[in-house]
Amino acid sequence: MKEIVSTANAPAAIGPYSQAVKVKTSEMLFCSGQLPPDPGSGQLVTGSYAEQTKLVMNNLKAIVEASGFTMADVVKTTIYLTNLSAFSEVNSVYQSYFSEDFPARSTV
Repeated sequence: MKEIVSTANAPAAIGPYSQAVKVKTSEMLFCSGQLPPDPGSGQLVTGSYAEQTKLVMNNLKAIVEASGFTMADVVKTTIYLTNLSAFSEVNSVYQSYFSEDFPARSTV
């Protein structure tokens, strides 16, 4: 019923979880949360919020595409911010990964 999705184009899981799990019978994909490590080096990017957001979104996009989906198929996202003053910077990068029909989203 499920297929584990793993791609070298995003950071490998570093614990007992998968990058994503695709439910075969319903064509649903559940992605694990992402921090901003560089997939090549594994080192966390500590630059601006925009740089970190771009890396997280690139990592998620790689996982989504490795499963046979596109970012247009994303229906729900959750963003956790440690500094709410970064919201507009994060939001600016985030929206560039989606077209008009944006996914539902929670930001905390």
